[in-house]
Amino acid sequence: MSARNFARTGRKIVAIGRNYSEHAKELGNAVPTAPFFFLKPVSSYVESPGKIEIPQGCIVHHEVELGVVIGKSGRNIAESAAYEHISGYALALDLTARNLQDEAKKKGLPWSAAKGFDTFTPVGPFISATEIPDPHKARLWIEVAGQMKQNGTTDAMIFRIPQLIHHISRIMTLEEGDLVLTGTPKGVGPISPGDSVVAGLEYQGQELSRIKFDAVART
Repeated sequence: MSARNFARTGRKIVAIGRNYSEHAKELGNAVPTAPFFFLKPVSSYVESPGKIEIPQGCIVHHEVELGVVIGKSGRNIAESAAYEHISGYALALDLTARNLQDEAKKKGLPWSAAKGFDTFTPVGPFISATEIPDPHKARLWIEVAGQMKQNGTTDAMIFRIPQLIHHISRIMTLEEGDLVLTGTPKGVGPISPGDSVVAGLEYQGQELSRIKFDAVART
């Protein structure tokens, strides 16, 4: 089943931008009135436990997210049918070279370089959809160097997952094994070489996923 092995067989990563209002505000961005997304290469996957590579000259920020794993391909998916296309979930980090992103935004250029480095999508194992009946009731957290940096709940999403699936699939076909990153709560910040990064996903008080990565300088 390719959905279960999404990090090895998936064809694309679709990442939703600014889907938590407090995160948008902390970076001085306007809160969106409609969903928008960008793409990340599957070569940016790194599975836990593993190493996050920090490129020289980059200020790399962590963004902890709930990933939605597509289990059935589709296009023009109605919101009412969205969950039929979801096989499961995964805890993920959307790493960002913030200085490169800020520079690209000022010039009106794409964010691909800032988001697409190798190891910039650390992920945990597949979690069956049956273990998370309501994905808007999950808790996400991340610690960097032993300090809690982000700790939020998915009920704060501006745009709910069915709306995201509908929006994306009106533009491009969502295929089995694709991962949709649904946005990050407030508290993003830097990761430096030598840092230990630990993140978790909880549902109704039960920890479903914990991932660990060591940050190293990219060579």
